[in-house]
Amino acid sequence: MRRRFLPSTVALALTAGLAVGTVSAVSTPLVAAAAADVCITPETGASAKGGRGADTREISAKEQSEIEARTASILKAKQDRGAGIPQGALAAASVPVYVHVMAAVNGAGNVTDQQISEQIAVLNKTFAGQEATAAANTGFTFYLAGTDRFYNDTWHVDGASTTYRSQTRKGGANALNMWLVDFDNLGVATFPWDYNKNPSIDGIRVHYASLPGGSATNFDLGETATHEAGHWFGLYHTFQGGCTKRNDEVADTPAQSSPTSGCPVGRDSCRLAGIDPIHNYMDYSYDTCYNQFTPGQSTRISNNWVAYRS
Repeated sequence: MRRRFLPSTVALALTAGLAVGTVSAVSTPLVAAAAADVCITPETGASAKGGRGADTREISAKEQSEIEARTASILKAKQDRGAGIPQGALAAASVPVYVHVMAAVNGAGNVTDQQISEQIAVLNKTFAGQEATAAANTGFTFYLAGTDRFYNDTWHVDGASTTYRSQTRKGGANALNMWLVDFDNLGVATFPWDYNKNPSIDGIRVHYASLPGGSATNFDLGETATHEAGHWFGLYHTFQGGCTKRNDEVADTPAQSSPTSGCPVGRDSCRLAGIDPIHNYMDYSYDTCYNQFTPGQSTRISNNWVAYRS
């Protein structure tokens, strides 16, 4: 889950002049659902541990421990009955992606098919480790399973998000649903361990201006979706837990005290070994700074996939 706040000038320009309109192209019935437990990412350190509101939460150390224990138990049970990946092996899958364009009535946010195609290409490039020699190939690929477009000013600005996700989500636990909206964040995502509790709203919400060719300065290369998909697979921010050995539950991402802004090469915010992983997709760096998931993150993605999404 990521919530990176857009610079105020960009956010104001993108949201100015919108009025509540009517919905079109909605055929599925309303499904009631409780607010999701999701992770959100701010661009600056002001809200480093999560956002504010009913659809956000922090992950405490206690909850972190409970999640890890539950995941380990599920993995062992699957392996014992031969339903999981053998110990030491990594999962791999082709993930169907359903893109929901939540445009305004006046057409704002109605990204092109080409932008969507380029966004899928970015997901495939980043999860295959093609942006740096040290990057891990996670084994996961993505294909566009469907695109739909809605023209509703409320949904466009992420209003009634539980409603519109419940009405439009497609596929099962293995399907990545991506809603393109206009809000004060770059993105928001649900965790895999919350799928059984709230399956109808599972997925990621991404600012439409962050797609390749978009207008979100420094965040217009499509890597917001990579970050959010990382959360959807069960990765924490690299600064989860701050300067602690537990940190983000991944041994090969050095601890960092707070999120990164920009691309400050050599930043070292903790006394623990290693400089801050500013190039990691799960930090808050500029898109041009991002270039890798680590092998440890790849293993975590695999474990969470087997436990919750396979």
